[in-house]
Amino acid sequence: MSSLTEKDRPIVQLLLNTGTCPRCILRFCCVGSQTLYRHPYKDLMKDLKEFLKNNQEKEDTVCSDVVDPPCKRIRLEHTEEGPGDLNHNGALQQIPSVNDGNTAMEDSAVKVCNVCLGILQEFCEVDFVKKVCQKVNSADYQFTSFVFSVSLPPQLSVRERATWLLVKQEMGKLGLSLAKDDIVQLKEAYKWIIHPQLSEELGVPADGKSLFEVSVVFAHPETEDECRFLATACPDCFKPAKNKQSVFTRMAVIKALEKIKEEDFLKHFPCPPSSPKNLCVALEIQCNNGAVFVAGRYNKYSRNLPQTPWIIDGERKLESSVEELISEHLMAEFKADSFNFSSSGREDVDVRTLGNGRPFAIELVNPRRIRFTAEEMKGLQQTINNSSDKIQVRDLQLVTRSAIGRMKEGEEEKTKTYSALIWTDKAIQKEDIAFLDDIKELKLDQKTPLRVLHRRPLAVRCRIIHTMQSEYIDEHHFRLHLKTQAGTYIKEFVHGDFGRTKPNIGSLLNRTADILELDVESVDVDWPPTLDN
Repeated sequence: MSSLTEKDRPIVQLLLNTGTCPRCILRFCCVGSQTLYRHPYKDLMKDLKEFLKNNQEKEDTVCSDVVDPPCKRIRLEHTEEGPGDLNHNGALQQIPSVNDGNTAMEDSAVKVCNVCLGILQEFCEVDFVKKVCQKVNSADYQFTSFVFSVSLPPQLSVRERATWLLVKQEMGKLGLSLAKDDIVQLKEAYKWIIHPQLSEELGVPADGKSLFEVSVVFAHPETEDECRFLATACPDCFKPAKNKQSVFTRMAVIKALEKIKEEDFLKHFPCPPSSPKNLCVALEIQCNNGAVFVAGRYNKYSRNLPQTPWIIDGERKLESSVEELISEHLMAEFKADSFNFSSSGREDVDVRTLGNGRPFAIELVNPRRIRFTAEEMKGLQQTINNSSDKIQVRDLQLVTRSAIGRMKEGEEEKTKTYSALIWTDKAIQKEDIAFLDDIKELKLDQKTPLRVLHRRPLAVRCRIIHTMQSEYIDEHHFRLHLKTQAGTYIKEFVHGDFGRTKPNIGSLLNRTADILELDVESVDVDWPPTLDN
């Protein structure tokens, strides 16, 4: 085993005798060769034994010629307990001797590793890889690469710390040191082994930037109480979180291990760690695709359709919404778990959106299907449009997450055009409203409308009416076309909202005015790109 040198021999022997698997031994010997970890488990065990045997013969020859060499053997007896020989009550446990190591080495080939709890043993084998791939294939995702993530039991960090202290002491006898960061991380070694196997079985490469994630969650119920002493030693590190079932998260345990003193750790935890009876279990094997984003523009032709589901006190007020009429077809085609709808502003339930429509975007969470041609997107758009006479969509397309930001950029600086049908209590003539056409850049002070006060904070907002164009109908009705700053409350500008919007059409005309119909004629946001539909 060319990656190991003479200085590694005592470490190899020590860890083999304490129940550590060959791959964890390589990690603690700081072996960085990925290929070596991929060797079959039995071959690695055989190679380690051969390494010890060959180096034992050399040492026997050397030791006969040296009067007082550095200690390279595990001491067989301890007549006194020194500060560096602490076992679980503050002392390191007795280790089987080198000469009696044959039995220990044979047993370690079949025992569950006392460090990785079997992660680098059973879960590196072909059977487990096939099990993972069967789960992936049965989930029916589209993907061209994958990223593999692993969630390990937090107690592995505790066992890793105990083993590091053990190895560090042994290396100290050789005049050497071992930093925690020099050890090959368990997750890293596991991925070295598992990535090529998964890649071959799935037929796609592993890629750290892939949006398709295959994750495995491991647990080890037998040893799950091993972290509890840390809560007593470092209580500040363990605080309940709403979305966590246990305070003993991996990050909390690592934080506590960084804080606790070595002597305190050794008083509470055996060093070396004890050998478990059972392997870890794979609690979950899950797949998840990164979100896909679809954008477009929608027209709303109904005066009885909310943009989003209208639910008050748990009771649904109307049977559908713009959001649902669009998303139900996208959800079905992309085979997504859920969605998030956003748009450039919103209209009231009784307001129509005409012209080129209102820009919208939908985030499709964990979609199984992700690849659509332009023709397929056009067909999907047609399916949505054929499903209802209340809405229509245009320019339906796939976009990136970052592109959606353009829909929200400078939202209040954008302009919107409206058409309002207005009623007045007193009779009007055409010349009574003509002056409205000459008003430019009219500044309003709008206190949060009463109708939205339950969901918007109370504030006075300055808004601008850029232009107005009146269209006389009869003595009590006229139509007003307005170009306004985005975010202007048009209904309140007409009737005044009991004086909460100043000035307003009623105050300008010196009579009571109210709005009968309102249409959004344009939302001046240059996004998403127009398509040749």
